[in-house]
Amino acid sequence: MAKLKLAVIVGSARKDSINGKLAVALSRLGSSAFEASFIAIDDLPLYNQDLEANWPVSATRLKHEIAAADAVLVVTPEHNRSIPALLKNAIDWAARPYGKSSWRGKVVAITGTSPGAIGSAIAQQHLRVILGNLGALVMGGEAYIGLKPNLVDKAGDVPDESTRGFLQAFIDQLAELAGLLARRAA
Repeated sequence: MAKLKLAVIVGSARKDSINGKLAVALSRLGSSAFEASFIAIDDLPLYNQDLEANWPVSATRLKHEIAAADAVLVVTPEHNRSIPALLKNAIDWAARPYGKSSWRGKVVAITGTSPGAIGSAIAQQHLRVILGNLGALVMGGEAYIGLKPNLVDKAGDVPDESTRGFLQAFIDQLAELAGLLARRAA
C-alpha cells in the first residue's frame, strides 16, 4: 500500500519553535507510514466572513492541503491556557464557507509541548472540542509532552528513549487509524 498523506500543522510561527521541532521529529518517526507535508498557516489573513466574497488564495491552499490528506497532525503550544490565535484562525478558515468544512470526517491527532508541567494539555483539550464540533475524527488518547532540555536534537531526532518510544506509539496509532479509514473508503 502507498504511504498515507499526513498534513502537519504547527500552532506556532516562531522560527525556533519547539513545537515545530517536535512536529519534524514526529514526521520522521512516522516516515515509514506517512508522506508528510507541513501546512503554512502564518500567511492567512484574520478570518472575517466579509473576505469570503473574495476568497484568499492562502485559505484555498489550506483547504486543499487538508482535503488531500489522509490524516492531520496538529502540534501546538499553549497560549494563555488555550490554543494560539494563529491556529484558531487556520481552523476557522478551513471550516468555511458554511457547509464546506475541510475538517468533516478528517482523522486528526493532537499533541504539543510547552514549558509548563502539563505540556499543552489545556490547549489540546480545547482543540479536541473545537475540531470534534467541526466533524473531525479526533484520535483518542493523550499526548502531553513536557518540555525537557534537548527534547529534540539538532538532527530532528528524540534522544530520550522513553519519550521516543511514547511518540513512536502515538504516530503509529495515527497511521493505524488513518490506514483503516483509508482502506474502508477505497
